[in-house]
Amino acid sequence: MEKLVVKIKRFDGHETYFQKYEVPYESGKTILWLLTKIREEQDPTLNFTSACRHAICGSCAVQINGNAFLACNSSLDEVIETYKTMNLTFEPLKNFDVIKDLVILWEPKMEKMEKVKPWIIPSELGSKEKGFIQSEEEFHQIAAPTDCILCGVCASECNQLSVNQDGYLEPFILNKAYRYVVDSRDEAPEQHLQPVLDNDLWKCLHCMQCVSQCPKSIPLTDQIAFLRAETMKMGEKNNQGAKHAYAFHDDVKNKGRLNETMLPIRTDGLVQTAMTKIPFALRMIKKGKINPLHMPKEIAGIEEVRKLYDYAEEVRES
Repeated sequence: MEKLVVKIKRFDGHETYFQKYEVPYESGKTILWLLTKIREEQDPTLNFTSACRHAICGSCAVQINGNAFLACNSSLDEVIETYKTMNLTFEPLKNFDVIKDLVILWEPKMEKMEKVKPWIIPSELGSKEKGFIQSEEEFHQIAAPTDCILCGVCASECNQLSVNQDGYLEPFILNKAYRYVVDSRDEAPEQHLQPVLDNDLWKCLHCMQCVSQCPKSIPLTDQIAFLRAETMKMGEKNNQGAKHAYAFHDDVKNKGRLNETMLPIRTDGLVQTAMTKIPFALRMIKKGKINPLHMPKEIAGIEEVRKLYDYAEEVRES
């Protein structure tokens, strides 16, 4: 019978090491089945968490060959097919503290979540007039973010979080902020938005890893874009992210292409650009990547581009 070679990263509270197991391959099983089989038949000291086995509790997420999966609803066959190997390496989720083996610590993440006030902030007047009644359309706005099961997969996959643990919020925390900002029963969206803005909202790298690995297919990057737009509606436009967005917006509308020479100046200001970007710019000029004397002209068909802008504005206001 064909065998799986499974390496699991162990942690006993003091030392980290990898331990190898060989397991007879069986088709039609899940990743959680594999971990359970190792613990029950080979090594009862192996620690991992699981509960519902139906992708509801979110407790069984792990890394396999460098990517995060929810073990209970991840097909063993599909994982083998994805990586084209019978050698699987299991590790605890990234960007979490580890308690033991594959078991991670959630308390620090929950403390961070409190920053965005993950609860409804109602208006006394509004609640007296109509209570908490929502239309079907209003309910559907919170349906997708409410699907989050706090498995931690998105946080493990987040490349910004891997270099900015203290300053950036986990994608599932941003999802929670979005959920209350769009809730029709909440009367203080700015109290959810300001903490998000204060914690590097604009530093999402758009790598889409959080979306591609989310077991509930929550559109996290769309939510981040919405939160950014909402902060600008609050008047928060004098930050690096908003300035960069407006520079893109204005260049494309005016010329149909970016003015790469002026983009950093409009984003960071002349002084900051001179202090931080000049050595890089000189290297780009030397390699012929940019021409500081080139001023982009309008592209052919710029009027059609501007019509798209006008249409987008009409949709936004409708």
